[in-house]
Parts: sequence; C-alpha cells; structure tokens
Amino acid sequence: MRLAGPAATPVKDRVQQLEEVADRDRPWDVIVWDDPVNLMSYVVFVFRRVFGFTEDVARKLMLEVHQQGRALVASEPREQAEMYVQQLHGYGLQATMQRST
Repeated sequence: MRLAGPAATPVKDRVQQLEEVADRDRPWDVIVWDDPVNLMSYVVFVFRRVFGFTEDVARKLMLEVHQQGRALVASEPREQAEMYVQQLHGYGLQATMQRST
C-alpha cells in the first residue's frame, strides 16, 4: 500500500516553471570598459564593425566609455552576448557581460 504524501500544487509548479522560463529569457548586457590603450577613433571603428552602429551612435557610446568608464553597448540573449564579448576582446577592447536587471 502506498501512502499519499504531500502533493505539490499544480499552480505552484506552473508559477515556478514560468519564473524559470522568464529568467532564461532575460537578456545579458554587454559592457565595454575604458582603457588607457585604445584610441577613441579606434573604439568608434570597432563599435561600427562589430555592432553595425552608425557613426553618431558609435561616437556617443565611445564618449560614454571615455567619460563614465563604461558603456552598455548591447543587451542580447546569452550566446549573442558571448559572441560580442569575444569579438570585442579580439579587437583588444575590455568587455564583460552580466545579466540584465
């Protein structure tokens, strides 16, 4: 004979599943950090090459990196964010990624 134990309520299970899916879907932020090595014109070039930004957008983000020490340059699914960080590293820029809040 099998004893009936406490059963998880279907509503709680469904809420937990939805929370897990929402967490997985939350994007990752790609952040570029200021460094003393790369020229500002080079950073603009890299932003245009990697992200396809216009000259104005690339320059605005470069100035944000230069003046504030960092800039959020993309918010993407994890694999895309990882690819961007790798590409930026390939060009010699300091970049990291973190979960979007």
